[in-house]
Amino acid sequence: MKLPKRHVEKVLFYPWIRYSKEVEQAGLEDKPIVALESTIISHGMPYPMNRDTALALEAIVRSEGAVPATIGMIDGQIVVGLSREEIESFSTRKDIKKVSRRDLPIVMARKEWGAMTVSGTIIAMSMAGIRVFATGGIGGVHRGAEETWDVSRDLYELGSHNVLVVCAGAKAILDLPKTLEVLESQGVSVLSYRSPTFASFYSRSSGLPVDLEFDDPEIAARVLMARIELGLTGGVLVSNPCPVEMAMDPKEAETAIQTAVADAKQRKIHGKSLTPYLLSEITKLTGGSSLETNIALVENNARLAAKIAVCYAKAVRPE
Repeated sequence: MKLPKRHVEKVLFYPWIRYSKEVEQAGLEDKPIVALESTIISHGMPYPMNRDTALALEAIVRSEGAVPATIGMIDGQIVVGLSREEIESFSTRKDIKKVSRRDLPIVMARKEWGAMTVSGTIIAMSMAGIRVFATGGIGGVHRGAEETWDVSRDLYELGSHNVLVVCAGAKAILDLPKTLEVLESQGVSVLSYRSPTFASFYSRSSGLPVDLEFDDPEIAARVLMARIELGLTGGVLVSNPCPVEMAMDPKEAETAIQTAVADAKQRKIHGKSLTPYLLSEITKLTGGSSLETNIALVENNARLAAKIAVCYAKAVRPE
């Protein structure tokens, strides 16, 4: 399948976006690019593990033949392709805001530093003409959402942009059946790599079915291309189970999650603060094993995303 010219995108230049030289050159030469988020650096892990993980993800993407584009905001400007020095700053600064759709214009207007969430990254990469994104786990419908109405913006951005996101499912702290229901309502195609079920972040399977199981990265690239060719708004979510050797026991993970969720409810922690708090508590409750699993799964996702990006680039612009 070859896309007609109207679907072939170049790097798009706006005054509010700054590109690294590597990403800009990759865009001009039609090389595969993989977007990476910056909240994993600023809000996801302790220093220096956050910095080292961010750099490792970029190295993995390069090793698979693609160009990494870690996206964040510096002084109100979207930066597509943070430098090593900028990643170091994101690892240590304490004044970095989490940026989703509602936050983006505020951080821009105030010329602040911002770390892109999954939803913020989807918006920025779409502006930049990038199609493929690797993350750890997406946000979704929180447990107890029938009372709190706490549903992540990630699901709605996935339903609004023609992107492909590789993840280890939705974060296990969420209500996964309800998350998949919202994704279905948004028209998002949910695929799974070498598994018939949706991944459960720390463990490999939620037991919930997906729209398509595939074992060749080219298939995922072709699904994205087909959505674009059909003129369908919305994206493709690729569930990539955590590596077997690093997956947690489902019962152990669920026990830690339930304890952390109950504690957060008692402390009345909600909104933007909830997910970082829960992940931090789960790390403590599991003696650090959940953090090791988190790093392993996001590295696994970066590798698969790069392979899909390479297939997409070859299919769109065959030599």
